[in-house]
Amino acid sequence: MTKAGTILAADPSPPAVRLPRRRGVELALIVVAVLLSVYGYCAVGLARTGTVPPGAARYGAGLGVLALLAHCAVRLRAPYADPLLLPIAVLLNGLGLVLIYRLDLETPRDQAAPAQLNWSTLGVALFIMAVVWLRDHRVLRRYAYVSVAGALGLLALPILFPAVNGARIWIRVAGFSLQPGEFAKVLLAVFFASYLAANRNALAYAGRRVWRFHRLQLPTGRILGPIVAIWLVSVGVLVLERDLGTSLLFFGLFVILLYVATGRTGWIAVGLMLAVAGAVAVGRLEPHVHSRVEDWLHPFASIEAGRGPNQMAQSLFAFAAGGVLGTGLGLGHSILIGFAAKSDFILATAGEELGLAGLTAIFLLYGLLVERGYRAGLALRDPFGRLLAIGLASIIALQVFVIAGGVTGLIPLTGMAMPFLAQGGSSVITNWIIVALLIRISDSARSQYDGTRAP
Repeated sequence: MTKAGTILAADPSPPAVRLPRRRGVELALIVVAVLLSVYGYCAVGLARTGTVPPGAARYGAGLGVLALLAHCAVRLRAPYADPLLLPIAVLLNGLGLVLIYRLDLETPRDQAAPAQLNWSTLGVALFIMAVVWLRDHRVLRRYAYVSVAGALGLLALPILFPAVNGARIWIRVAGFSLQPGEFAKVLLAVFFASYLAANRNALAYAGRRVWRFHRLQLPTGRILGPIVAIWLVSVGVLVLERDLGTSLLFFGLFVILLYVATGRTGWIAVGLMLAVAGAVAVGRLEPHVHSRVEDWLHPFASIEAGRGPNQMAQSLFAFAAGGVLGTGLGLGHSILIGFAAKSDFILATAGEELGLAGLTAIFLLYGLLVERGYRAGLALRDPFGRLLAIGLASIIALQVFVIAGGVTGLIPLTGMAMPFLAQGGSSVITNWIIVALLIRISDSARSQYDGTRAP
């Protein structure tokens, strides 16, 4: 109680709480990731020739230097970032280089591991640039419409180039090839996050009720129209390019972010119905997709017809041969899959030579990477950052589901690259950029609760 005329003393401010930065934990995990990758590289050489590969030291030093440079960038510019994101990316990238090198031993005239290492180096360089230069993820919100314009341009560009293996998704110039759709998915995630963050209340509560469905309320066309139109244009371009794997990824990203922004489960039901309807229609009308559906429904039809096993059958044989513990690195026969063994079907090599135990460990790494992205997004206070983090993590989750489901026969096969594992420069660069953005967001999420750091 205070008397009249006295001045109330201000309540003492709560003591500042210093959050642990855990950069030492990150460094220790990076060392473990590099050592595991070098061990796998040596195991392949010992299994094939009985000696340690001559380039093992150079491979380990190169991967270690890249990981150390990335760690230094995080330590200096994002000290509160999640300590698991970078080590998981290093381990997955290192394991992918090991698997590609192992398959290179079966194809002496087609060496993909050196090029993949170069692309990985470029990816880490862009990772460092993003962590150092992007001090606040909210800056990206200013470039929402620039991002969607760039994404649509990248998606349309491969139409001008000839098809490769039935799909127009590549740009080939002077011996180099790029897949623009890989970069477009990050730009679309930025746009979706920005637009939905600005209109989340209108999307959730405004609009008209559907006839006889009192609980189903659709937003007004002014709010929902622009984002649906852009999504339809992007999917239309992808259908023309016959790249339905990326189309499915964009559709899933659209539905997930729409549900997170509005909190209405009805969007998930609508999204699933549209996905099934679109899949049935395209599967019946588009010959390239129809053939993949037939291979999925009848994977052993080519054997019964006397033409030998196709790629899908060889993939299933590889998983079956792996068993629980696998045949061992370098001792499998997944190269029989053919030209896509290093890209679309590289998970079959992991399943055969590492077994069910190794596949489980790989899926747990992906699951942990996605979970950490979701955790960073949920911890943020700004809606844009939350949607962006969830969108970027969902891109990885959807890719893993679509690819793993395709090569194991769960769903029809779609041509996509397994994040960090499969051969593909565009894919590995994009995945490093995604990890950089997640690290920036996680740093913002944790630093906002640190009482010793100025806002």
